[in-house]
Amino acid sequence: MNAIALLKADHRAVEELFKEVQALSDTAHASRGRLFKNIDRELTIHAHIEETIFYPAFKERTKRNTEPSDEVFEAFEEHANVKAMLAKLEALDPGDDTYNAKLQVLMELVKHHVKEEETRLFKQAKQLFDNDELEALGEQLEVAKEKMLAGAH
Repeated sequence: MNAIALLKADHRAVEELFKEVQALSDTAHASRGRLFKNIDRELTIHAHIEETIFYPAFKERTKRNTEPSDEVFEAFEEHANVKAMLAKLEALDPGDDTYNAKLQVLMELVKHHVKEEETRLFKQAKQLFDNDELEALGEQLEVAKEKMLAGAH
């Protein structure tokens, strides 16, 4: 699977988990907590493979201080915001009064990040890499993801 297809598939998987969370009643604390654990795992793995494989490859193809390179720096900052919100949620009990609000903020941060990546960064990546290169990057992403999933069990 090419890198962009794999990353988009990750985006769709997290969006589905968010939909499940949104369908829960306000008092479904245990279910919300279980879903958050899945969301946390998916986002943590996704961010790691992007930050260690995809973004560095993208940056290597762009010159410093160019608009495409700036896109990667912005993506790193967005990841930092998502990770900070994940840490806040990890520290809270799902029954906490602020849990649902924090989860909503996380969803908004991720939605914004996905839109930026899919409308700008991925389009630029398609111009920077040929199909074979995107396939090779995708294989690297898959291997790293599988290793992290195996370590999570």
